[in-house]
Amino acid sequence: MTQSEMALAMGPEAAHEESHEQSPFGIQSRKLVMWLFIIADAATFGAILFGYGYLRAGSPNWSRPFAFMPTILNGMVMTAVLLTSSLTMLFAVAAAQADRRESSVRWLGLTALLGAAFAGLHLREWFKMFAEGWSTSTNPLGGSALFGGTFFSITGLHLLHVTAGVVALTVIAIGFRRGRFDAAHVETTGLYWHFVDVVWMFVFPLVYLMNARGGIS
Repeated sequence: MTQSEMALAMGPEAAHEESHEQSPFGIQSRKLVMWLFIIADAATFGAILFGYGYLRAGSPNWSRPFAFMPTILNGMVMTAVLLTSSLTMLFAVAAAQADRRESSVRWLGLTALLGAAFAGLHLREWFKMFAEGWSTSTNPLGGSALFGGTFFSITGLHLLHVTAGVVALTVIAIGFRRGRFDAAHVETTGLYWHFVDVVWMFVFPLVYLMNARGGIS
């Protein structure tokens, strides 16, 4: 009897597991897929940030509108919130691996709440800029219109990743509590969340800090 026939004899769940070949790289398939996604997404963000730097350096009338109060301070708070969420994600993974489901679910919930808080702070800043006349094609300071286009594109892409992460954390927390997901699912979601945090560590200094102080440079 072949392995496939044995798996069928053992039941549909075993047959389903048998139908998936083991990863040849000594790593779980879902984790391998997540790493491949992170590598591809990192290349995307890298290209976008490189393009942003090229446009900024090549624009003689590039605006630097961000004062410390409130924009840079708000960005620092957002950074602190996201870094804290990365720490709570570590606690969630550690609890899941120790089979402490309730504790892991609580940490996952807290991580999702921090992610939602980050998104809320970000959207508040966006609406404030909209009210001041900023858009993807307008610059109320009279400088290059590329500033608005690049700012909202880069921060918007990152915000999309954060929002997707909050949804994923919520789904995983509910499924893990009900026993549908295991510790590996929590760990894989944690990889994505840490990636989102690392990307922000590049976005914040390049898009915010380098555009601090008033006027045009």
